Amino acid sequence: MDFVVEEGKRVNEECSTLILPALSIGNVGQLAVDLLVSSTDAERIGYLDDPNLLPCVGNDAYGPLPCGEIALPFEVYESSSISTTLAQQRSPVAKGMMINFVENIANFAASNGKKHVIVLSSLDFQRLHNLDMSRGPQVYYLSNTGSDGRDDHCEKLGFGRLNEYDSEGRCWKYLSSVFEKNSEDDLTFPSEDELEDIDYYPSLPFAALFSAFKAKGLKVTCLLCYCSEGDNIPEAFLLAEAASKLTGLSPDKFHGEEGGKWRIPYSWKSMYGAPPDMSMF
Repeated sequence: MDFVVEEGKRVNEECSTLILPALSIGNVGQLAVDLLVSSTDAERIGYLDDPNLLPCVGNDAYGPLPCGEIALPFEVYESSSISTTLAQQRSPVAKGMMINFVENIANFAASNGKKHVIVLSSLDFQRLHNLDMSRGPQVYYLSNTGSDGRDDHCEKLGFGRLNEYDSEGRCWKYLSSVFEKNSEDDLTFPSEDELEDIDYYPSLPFAALFSAFKAKGLKVTCLLCYCSEGDNIPEAFLLAEAASKLTGLSPDKFHGEEGGKWRIPYSWKSMYGAPPDMSMF
């Protein structure tokens, strides 16, 4: 993976926190990063060129006017006002290349002085067995602060620990052995036909990212929410707000249209196409 800094831009060494999505159902992590980039007025400083990502290209996602910039598969933004780096992944990983891709990201974070990595992702709502409607939408977390995934700061913020995390589970142990490279056990990841319900969580990209950053000695926190396919804008706000709370950011200081708070990315205006022609009714 090559980190290409755009001409005339430079890396801010004070940005020690990295926020990035892990692709999953509903693209909630990507939407949340879009919201954070737009609202913090973050500047694109470069991009990550990785052979394990499928190629893609698109229009600028944030500017209302055509400025000649194109969106690339994996972009890096920085907001000096909040000392945070945001990475946006716009295309999926080639089949069978997830481990290589994740290892490259972990190397990038470690070599660029990141101390805390926050991964935003989503989980299939059908996997949620204990639904508490009285609490409203719930943010779940997984942290390497404790061996059981627990983090006191996340608990104080009201996030729920991902109880399905089991460091001794076969798939979690496999991921640890791959990235830590010090296991004497000959572990393998089960095939699709062999996967059980308990293997769902470690089979997702966020689990590989968690294990890779952990192996690099970085603090890593995964913020997760359950969702279904469809309009997941509310879930994007949920994760973006959770990331803001975790990092101590106040949305009141963001660059929203109404004197602070959230600025809706311009690309969201066409997320679901043009409205219907009302004359047909």
